[in-house]
Amino acid sequence: MSGKNIRLVAGLGNPGDAYAKTRHNIGFMVVDSLSGEFSIPVEKKKFDASYGRGVIEGIEVILVKPMAFMNRSGPPIQNLSGYYKISCENMLVVYDDVDLAFGRLKINEKGGSGGHKGMQSIVDSFGCEYIPRLRMGVGRSEAGINTSDHVLGRFSNIEKDLLDQIIKRARDAVVKILCNGIAEGMNRFNENKAIT
Repeated sequence: MSGKNIRLVAGLGNPGDAYAKTRHNIGFMVVDSLSGEFSIPVEKKKFDASYGRGVIEGIEVILVKPMAFMNRSGPPIQNLSGYYKISCENMLVVYDDVDLAFGRLKINEKGGSGGHKGMQSIVDSFGCEYIPRLRMGVGRSEAGINTSDHVLGRFSNIEKDLLDQIIKRARDAVVKILCNGIAEGMNRFNENKAIT
């Protein structure tokens, strides 16, 4: 199977109902939004991942949710991309970032993990940092709450009121990147402001 015209969009998160609405699963939420908007069911199972294959604005896409838990996100994505012969630069990884204010988006075409264990697993699995990514701000925890509890916690009521809008904006960013390239996505969505 040739992957030269196929793009892979992976949203990171943890499987299971206990994690479904937590900050760490915002990548899953974006993939689910893309799945619903473009009628691409993410129901196939292979390599410890749930995925679906379809078309977004004329671009053939594979939407992926690795099911190996966040810290082991790399191998499922590497195996699936290898199966479809999709190169690193034709991938986009969507995940939460505590270093960005809640609601802010940041697109990068390469880089390290920034301490994010899911992204670190991907970098380690592929052996390179040239992996485009969309980081979604979930903000820092309040005093006395450690980072792990913060990202595995649920959104506050104020955050919930804005979440649909943020997910839609991230979905639009993914579509922009797919259709117009990473530079266009960065120009359009890498603003210093968060949704309020």
